[in-house]
Amino acid sequence: MKVGLVLEGGAMRGLYTAGVIDTFLKEKIDVDTIIGVSAGALFGMNYKSKQIGRVLRYNKAYVGNKDYMGVYSFLKTGNVMNEEFCFEKLIDDLDPIDYQSYQESPVDFYAVVTNLQTGKAEYKLLDTLDNYDQVEYLRASGSMPFVSHIIQVNGHEYLDGGCSDSIPIKKMLEMDVDKIIVVLTRPLDYRKKPSNKHLNKLFYHQYPHFVETLNNRYLNYNASLDLITKLEKEKKIFVLRPSQLIPIGRLEKDKEVIQQMYDLGVSDCNNQLENLKKYLRG
Repeated sequence: MKVGLVLEGGAMRGLYTAGVIDTFLKEKIDVDTIIGVSAGALFGMNYKSKQIGRVLRYNKAYVGNKDYMGVYSFLKTGNVMNEEFCFEKLIDDLDPIDYQSYQESPVDFYAVVTNLQTGKAEYKLLDTLDNYDQVEYLRASGSMPFVSHIIQVNGHEYLDGGCSDSIPIKKMLEMDVDKIIVVLTRPLDYRKKPSNKHLNKLFYHQYPHFVETLNNRYLNYNASLDLITKLEKEKKIFVLRPSQLIPIGRLEKDKEVIQQMYDLGVSDCNNQLENLKKYLRG
């Protein structure tokens, strides 16, 4: 039996996901394929490298560092998330990724990126983070529009995968898996609202297909939620979502709030653990 895991993004709401995947590792909930979007990819890769607690640890340690993320980083580098800090200093020095464990893991890990020329989602297999292109795809997956530089890889231009496929349930249904777990970062009653079409066109008028994707994002997002709700009711997939609303900013710097979001992921997962195991056995 093969198990797929879908990880929604959501910037610092992804601490919920971090709590879930740490619990999976502790409880030996094995998955074979992961598709992560934005923060779901950036945080979810720690499942493949088997580094329990790393996401919470480095966020609490460096969230107050102006070179990590925020207005200072945006004004200094043009990226709200400092690329040099996040993808060089952090993963290689300050709190390193276990590259050997990552590469030896049998888990197929995909990051979702959005191609600006086509406006479509692409799903990049990241089997090693020693490869320059793969690190760039990981970077692109979390490069939020309007506050990030466009990432260029092999002549193509990319931004945040959440723009085109925020919750890649349809893609996972196409994969060779028998069971699917979906981790959402919004409560049950959430629905996305339309974005500002004028702002989308103002920023990205050179990429008309991408503008169309941004304009339709709320429709695609809500359609994915509807599909997930349907499949969940039919017991074809298993869904973990926040059981309560914790007000957390996309670039949250309050360590207590960060801890609360992580703890909610842990507690929700523990509360559903027996139901999850029953689903996986069925």
